[in-house]
Amino acid sequence: MANLLTSIRLLLILPVAGAMAQRDFLADWLLALFLILAIVTDYYDGIVARAQGTASARGQIFDHSTDFLFVTSGLAGAAYAELVPWVLPVLIVLAFSQYVLDSHFLYHQKSLRMSFLGRWNGVFYFGPLLLIATARISPENSGLYPLLMTLASLLAFGLIISTLLSIVDRAIAPLRHSSGD
Repeated sequence: MANLLTSIRLLLILPVAGAMAQRDFLADWLLALFLILAIVTDYYDGIVARAQGTASARGQIFDHSTDFLFVTSGLAGAAYAELVPWVLPVLIVLAFSQYVLDSHFLYHQKSLRMSFLGRWNGVFYFGPLLLIATARISPENSGLYPLLMTLASLLAFGLIISTLLSIVDRAIAPLRHSSGD
């Protein structure tokens, strides 16, 4: 059941990325619905796996890889539409690659080795997408659209900084551990 929830998110990647890149790709309300569905499935897949006793390293990798593909593709679509800076999805690719590679090669773990900052970045990467989708369904004369788009832009810039910090933190973590030996 947990992998089914993750698979739903996997199926939403292309429609959400397309809708971020081109506003007329999907109805605005459908984009918002897809984002809410992605967030709900992300929240519950781990809970379901633990409750059913099916949590595994493979399931964690499937979940995190799907999250990575979802937010990176959505943010790449938003960057294509010039709604967020292009550097954000590029940094997410670098950070996720570092996360997977050092978990496997440096720490020799089958499961992924999360960091505090990386975990919170993963949660907040959904934020600009959700703000953009909410802005698109807001009444045009309410003034909410420019506010939400400004918040999406500010969050994207904050995520650029926090992703850079996460990359640096993960890069120097082995130095901290080796000096403590």
